[in-house]
Amino acid sequence: MSKEKYPEFSLDLIRVTEAAAMMSSLYTGFGDKEAVDKAAVDALRGMLDYINIRGTVVIGEGEKDEAPMLYTGEEVGSWEGTAPEMDIAVDPIDGTRLVAYGLPGAIAVIAVAERGKICPLPTFYSYKLAVGPDLKGQLDMNASIRENLRVAAAILNIKIGDLNVVVLNRDRHQGLIKEIRSVGARIKLITDGDIAGAIATATPDSEADIYVGIGGSPEAILAAAALKTLGGELQLKLWPSSEQEKNTLTEKGWDFEKVYHTNDLVGGEHVLFAATGVTTGDFLNGVRFVKGKAITESLAIRSPSNTIRKITTYHDLNTKTVRVKSTEGDEKFIELNRKVRMGK
Repeated sequence: MSKEKYPEFSLDLIRVTEAAAMMSSLYTGFGDKEAVDKAAVDALRGMLDYINIRGTVVIGEGEKDEAPMLYTGEEVGSWEGTAPEMDIAVDPIDGTRLVAYGLPGAIAVIAVAERGKICPLPTFYSYKLAVGPDLKGQLDMNASIRENLRVAAAILNIKIGDLNVVVLNRDRHQGLIKEIRSVGARIKLITDGDIAGAIATATPDSEADIYVGIGGSPEAILAAAALKTLGGELQLKLWPSSEQEKNTLTEKGWDFEKVYHTNDLVGGEHVLFAATGVTTGDFLNGVRFVKGKAITESLAIRSPSNTIRKITTYHDLNTKTVRVKSTEGDEKFIELNRKVRMGK
């Protein structure tokens, strides 16, 4: 696979997530999730057209009739004749509630892979198990959490009580949480942002060892893209939210007992992942406005080199503009300095 066919454009993706993070951060603490999401989506759509790819959204905001922007099947990028065809997975804001209420841990996220290499999962929710490189291929989603914790502790050569397990704080996880605590492992409960929670298992400066539980399927794809390039692993089983959904998808041939692994979810050799912090969390620092500058922190990861870049960018508010594209297709440039002065 030649470099000419799949050029390196990690920094271009960073510019996309930076724009989404900065625009959405203007609504931090206002309590308006819809405004947060719209600001990020408009910025993502506007900036994506600068990238020299023929991109198709595979994981986005939903089907076209439900999501008029970044919908499944939407074409993004320059679409020049020689540009490579790529699949796009995007979550404009992983943690819109976190931004709306000024809580930590929200990020803007995008992943890109070769055409046809991102799995279009049919369920909104999935049961997920994520680990870093040391535990890759060692745990079994079909085993009990008790057994997986015992195996993980043995491989990492630590006591079970020193394991750190990340779990979304949801009522559906009460049994899981009880079982983890019964064997003495530590639990970090997160309110939202399970992409960052899963990725944390594979980042060197994180204490997270395992991420487990039921969460969004789109978020699983984005986490899998990052874990693939970080050398970690994500295992997944589809989790239908109703008997009707299960029956419908069974008729279409989907297997709810099948365990999907990282390469089933995001295949191919050329995968890029980018994220920018919106509100400060364990994964990335959030957007800060200081002395006429907007300061962002981002992560870019690419395969096959598995290069990891953590980038702090200082944006001059006197000259910074963000290209946005709205639902109606209107395109314009937003002067960020004016938006900051206006308060949003």
